[in-house]
Amino acid sequence: MPNSLNALRLSTVASLGSPGKGENTMDEKNLLDLWNTKRSQIIKAQMAPNLMLIGIFVLAAFGKFDGASDAAKYLAIGVAATTGILSMITQYATIREAEALIVDLKRVTNPSELSKKIATSRGLVSLFAIAIVGLGIAVFALVVWAVLV
Repeated sequence: MPNSLNALRLSTVASLGSPGKGENTMDEKNLLDLWNTKRSQIIKAQMAPNLMLIGIFVLAAFGKFDGASDAAKYLAIGVAATTGILSMITQYATIREAEALIVDLKRVTNPSELSKKIATSRGLVSLFAIAIVGLGIAVFALVVWAVLV
């Protein structure tokens, strides 16, 4: 029985067509649907780290780390780091796929205004990839400070 990842792969392959030269293309609607899926993946990838940060900052605000053992503090930092790193990897991979999708949207004949707008947003998408790394490092530093100080 195929799992959800295999089903996604199969549905993606089914929506591709072969125009001839060994290239696979998708129509504009499928590309826009995929764009929205990528946006949703980035949002969903932020949920677990945000909940983790809320928990850590609530505990820090109430001074719960003051009397905690070093092991508990390092565990909190380690879990926050792991959650954040996995989230950043997911978001970065999604952004790389979105950049490829932007290239495909530029190739659409007679694109809609939405497709044109998305196709010109590669710089913003690349900037978002940089921001994910920069903000991730800054937030992790704040987590360490909140837990250890």
